[in-house]
Amino acid sequence: MEDFKDSFIPPKDPRHQVVERVVQHLAQRNKDIAEISTVSWSVHLVDSPTINAFVLPNGKVFVFTGMLEAVADIHQLTFILGHEMAHALIGHAAEQASMSHVLDFLSLILLTALWAVCPRDSLAMLGQWIQGKLVQYMFDRPYSRKLEMEADQVGLQLAAKACADVRAGPVFWQQMEISDQLRGEPTEPEWLSTHPSHRNRANQLDRLIPQALELRASCECPALPTTDPRAIFSKSVRQLLDDVKKRESEVKAKEKEGKSPGIAGGVFLPLPNAPSPPVPRPPAQLGGVLAPVVALPQALPTK
Repeated sequence: MEDFKDSFIPPKDPRHQVVERVVQHLAQRNKDIAEISTVSWSVHLVDSPTINAFVLPNGKVFVFTGMLEAVADIHQLTFILGHEMAHALIGHAAEQASMSHVLDFLSLILLTALWAVCPRDSLAMLGQWIQGKLVQYMFDRPYSRKLEMEADQVGLQLAAKACADVRAGPVFWQQMEISDQLRGEPTEPEWLSTHPSHRNRANQLDRLIPQALELRASCECPALPTTDPRAIFSKSVRQLLDDVKKRESEVKAKEKEGKSPGIAGGVFLPLPNAPSPPVPRPPAQLGGVLAPVVALPQALPTK
């Protein structure tokens, strides 16, 4: 907490209140799970553009304001917070610590063997570096990706019991994928990352949606709109691509006619800084996560 103490947003801020209500709602709707009901959940909202959130094992929930900008509605926020609470619920921090100890032990054995075979310092150091990279990419990062997928699955179940529209879960990761593409973010191979790719997360969640909808229906939740947010998002993406193609065709047509968009009457004019196309987002159920807190129970009714 010391790292963020100067960036905390006060509890009276509407954004903090929204996150607080969603966290407490998730906890209340999943109180049948001992690992959730026995924890005192507290919210800490950090004023930072970073798109991130995390939960400590003691129930302290940290959300960055960048995450509130990234989610399209309260349902996506519920899924994201459910995912982070799932990490604490399953005890992933302890699992990772245990795995780290095992890997350290194996590394020590391999390092000892390397020094025995290669007594020269240079060769031993090279072998140690290679051994460290092998452990990192063959064991540590794949295990981290496995935990993230597991938290996605459990988080979706927590969100379903909280009566969120679980169909919004995969849409969030589709949004993140397109947002990265529009910003020109380099695509890192999944095997190099500690997290699954956005596309793989969306695909896994898509496969889990039918089961999550059954769980939601069994929790006496109100019926969902017939319009699937996944279909809305796909339609928005197609419209965006069509608009981009149309714009490119118009530019090419003008170039063939000898009319540059930056020339008017033989005088060179500066080209305007065109904003990046917006990331397609499904219509927010509550006007986005910054909607009044009083609107939350309408979308996430308390049982």
